[in-house]
Amino acid sequence: MSNATILVIEDDPDIRSLVAALIERAGMRAIEAGDGRAGVRVFFEQRPDLVVLDVGLPELDGWAVLGRIRDLSEVPVLMLTAEGEQVQKVRGLEGGADDYVTKPFDREELVARIRALLRRNRRDEDRETLEDGTITLDGAGHRVEVEGQDVALTPTEFRLLAFLMRNRNQVVSQLQLLEAVWGNADADPHQVRLYVSYLRRKLNEAGADPIETVRGLGYRYRLAHPSRPGRA
Repeated sequence: MSNATILVIEDDPDIRSLVAALIERAGMRAIEAGDGRAGVRVFFEQRPDLVVLDVGLPELDGWAVLGRIRDLSEVPVLMLTAEGEQVQKVRGLEGGADDYVTKPFDREELVARIRALLRRNRRDEDRETLEDGTITLDGAGHRVEVEGQDVALTPTEFRLLAFLMRNRNQVVSQLQLLEAVWGNADADPHQVRLYVSYLRRKLNEAGADPIETVRGLGYRYRLAHPSRPGRA
């Protein structure tokens, strides 16, 4: 992790310099960009291990930058959002961001979240193939198929499905999912509910319905079967 390169895309020079200094102090390498277009250019030139991305950027805003990154890469993205902007957080997660930190941020928390994302991403290099007769998850190729039909998942959705499949027929709690998928037991539990709903929708559309909500306890992965008409 000490040789990780982190791209900081932030238009406020004071915040950008602070984040870069925190990253360097933690033993990682920081590279910087002050607007969205420059951020996209530096991203594809430098191929960083993680991106810290502000939402309110000139030239291209954070949403556009996130979209361009996600078009071609699964690198972890941590978004910086304004305080109290829940809509921004949800939009970022739906767009493929892996985590978010609200400004003004706690310095130690920011570094901890960066490290957690890097650890989680490197664990994904230990890849495997999981299948249950309907769904096949190919870790090496980062592909999911439902009866031969490709299902496009974000990196977080992919990790969530892999963890549920590894623990099939067992009830797993939100805390377990936060620790295993987000790498941070103190992350917002709302992320679990959001991502389970995104994953369910994509699997349902492909004809599979394997994730069961166990009220008050968590979630359970059962053998996939064709989704029933009218299920939300």
